[in-house]
Amino acid sequence: MTRKFLTTILIGILTQIGFTQSIDKTKLDNYFNVLETNNKFMGSVAVSKDGVIIYSKTIGFSDIENNVRADENSKFRIGSVSKTFTSVLVLKAVEENRLDLNQTIYKYFPTIKNADKITIKLLLNHRSGIHNFTNDKDYLTWNKQPKKEKEMVEIISESGSDFQPDSKAEYSNSNFVLLTYILEKTYNKSYADLLQEYIIKPVGLQNTYFGGKIVSSKNECKSYSFSGGWQLEPETDISIPLGAGGIISTPSDLTKFSNALFGGKLIKTESLEIMKSIKDNYGIGLFQIPFYDKIGYGHTGGIDGFSSVFSYFADGNISYALTSNGTSYNNNNISIAVLSAVYDKPYDIPEFSTYEVSSEDLDKYLGVYSSKEIALKITVTKDNNTLIAQGTGQSALPLEAIAKDIFKFDQAGAVFEFNPTDKTIILKQGGVQNKFTKE
Repeated sequence: MTRKFLTTILIGILTQIGFTQSIDKTKLDNYFNVLETNNKFMGSVAVSKDGVIIYSKTIGFSDIENNVRADENSKFRIGSVSKTFTSVLVLKAVEENRLDLNQTIYKYFPTIKNADKITIKLLLNHRSGIHNFTNDKDYLTWNKQPKKEKEMVEIISESGSDFQPDSKAEYSNSNFVLLTYILEKTYNKSYADLLQEYIIKPVGLQNTYFGGKIVSSKNECKSYSFSGGWQLEPETDISIPLGAGGIISTPSDLTKFSNALFGGKLIKTESLEIMKSIKDNYGIGLFQIPFYDKIGYGHTGGIDGFSSVFSYFADGNISYALTSNGTSYNNNNISIAVLSAVYDKPYDIPEFSTYEVSSEDLDKYLGVYSSKEIALKITVTKDNNTLIAQGTGQSALPLEAIAKDIFKFDQAGAVFEFNPTDKTIILKQGGVQNKFTKE
């Protein structure tokens, strides 16, 4: 659900790999211990082979305020991984002849622009053109308040269209909120009940359900961001993301869901092939996730301070899932490490070093920076002895000092190199660098 300031990269390395029958669990445990010791990650991972969990690990707290540590049954909001569940429900409705992928949404939402041209399939694969409401500047001013269907449809309708239906693909949470309402109207049942009936009970998921207000006593995790310490994040009211990002789960349950989906236990083979059909980088509730020479299928998610990913690799019949309620690290690196252990590839345990800076040291970096290379401005401020970078229309990001004039934001794999004399920043990320100059 949430937006990212800097684009993270997917797991992609091109070479040959094989599968190891014996995971070095000690090394992986040490990897996670280093992350926990350095306040880089709170969360849980699980990997299954042939439907059996072969590795799992949980670190951090589910509730820092009450000193409650997370365990393997701690439940996390999974954000947009919910879209895969919603896609399964829609395709199940198609199999039951309750819906048609090629029917338009006009009868459901006549006030939405191009409703007579937008089909259910175009909603599913992000080709509708409907504006993504979570991109709006004022979204974070109202996302904590409950919304009824009428209010959400009005918000989506008033946002309009960003492009003509089926002319291209662009990610939009609005699509899956509308699909939630369509499912509820089609079955005359709540989305939560549909999840239970068609996915949760058949698969036997013990810790998965449509969420609500977070209840710590039910082992539901709160979420956090890191800025000198873990800071509690406010909760998006679950009436807003719905089937776009409202499900709660655990990594072990997500691997069960993955195995059931790709094992043909939830929808027909032809329906699964529709989900896996990629156009302009989007499938239906799925993305391709490359790892070395393997191509997996899965989805990522983020909402508030939560982040998640699940993926399935047919080679080895491997399902992998990660859920997090707090990270100051690039979770993609964690996925690479775990999958490297599974497929017997080398990976390093990270080393973290800090460079001490005072609040006064940061003054020379403050200001607004723009670039001739990309249409983005970066506003640099400070909070005590933490440097803060904020891209145009995006969330503020706490930067970590790693050397003189050099700061990083691990979650996006971004490095900011300042030159106070020239009043410039070199932003490095994903092998690309851009120069920004103070205005």
